[in-house]
Amino acid sequence: MRPVSFSLNGVPIRTVADERRSLLWILRDDLGLTGTKFGCGESVCGACTVLVNDEAVRACAVSASDVEGTRVVTIEGLARNGELHPLQEAFVSHLGFQCGYCTPGMILGAYALLKKRPAPSRDEIVSHMEAHLCRCGAHVRILDAIEAAAAAMRGGLR
Repeated sequence: MRPVSFSLNGVPIRTVADERRSLLWILRDDLGLTGTKFGCGESVCGACTVLVNDEAVRACAVSASDVEGTRVVTIEGLARNGELHPLQEAFVSHLGFQCGYCTPGMILGAYALLKKRPAPSRDEIVSHMEAHLCRCGAHVRILDAIEAAAAAMRGGLR
């Protein structure tokens, strides 16, 4: 066990954890942020996706020692001052979810894409989002939501 310090959703955090413990369980069990979901536990499905220094990572495959001194953002930290992020709004307005289990990871994965490519083509969105699994079959609505959010974000929104 050792102290681990990082920024979580804009707030400095210091916790004590086994350096091999995954960020997923630190977020969910130790810090009570349950928006990050356990899916496969093998870095395949994307349900546990969070942002570390604006890069989408699988929290199940990131250890406590890997986040020392970084900026971590979870789905709980994407909204600001009670207002949903344009991606969150787009997922709601385009019904880009059914059960919602994969949605937090999808949104954060899409966020990382749009930070790098503010105007991605539909094919680029499809290619990027293939790394996120949704068993409900909302894929077309998810793609529509990401396209709408990209347009809104280019219009001056976060």
